[in-house]
Amino acid sequence: MKILIINGSPKKRGLISQMLDIMRVEAENKGDSVETVYTNDLSVKPCIGCMVCRTKNKCVLGEDDSQRMIAKLQEADAIIMGAPCYWGNIPGQMKLLFDRMVYGMMRDTPRFPEPLLKGKKCILLSTCTTPYPWNVWFNQSHGAIRAMREICHYAGFKIVATIERGGTVWHPELSDKDKRKCRNAMKKL
Repeated sequence: MKILIINGSPKKRGLISQMLDIMRVEAENKGDSVETVYTNDLSVKPCIGCMVCRTKNKCVLGEDDSQRMIAKLQEADAIIMGAPCYWGNIPGQMKLLFDRMVYGMMRDTPRFPEPLLKGKKCILLSTCTTPYPWNVWFNQSHGAIRAMREICHYAGFKIVATIERGGTVWHPELSDKDKRKCRNAMKKL
């Protein structure tokens, strides 16, 4: 299986990165091919909202990493996305990337959007400083999961697992339970 990991965290040694690394190791141990992409390492111009991509199936802004990421998504059998919560949502660089890739993930039709990546499996994970259960109740980590879930829904991904981890300020280390959740999620791909 070919797995694409999209790391939306600017911290390459933070909890999101650690959790994604556990998942990468699990996949590689099963013999899967894994590629990790850090959204903060990508060069992506902001979407200008012209909507031309919706009819032409091509962005007017020219070549940058968003087109290369569309190709990676199309080639992958499964996607794992992780992002910390920033104001109840995914970080801006990750949002910027998905804004630019919309035409490669869904097509507008007269009635409903048509998913272009239907059938690919997906795992979502998020962390935040707000402790459990408030991270869910106040839509912190849950808000970031909600944003990624919406992207996945319109693209046609089948979400097989989600992991939310709150309270990172008071508990900055991964627990055995956190690590077990990551390993168990990988069994669903």
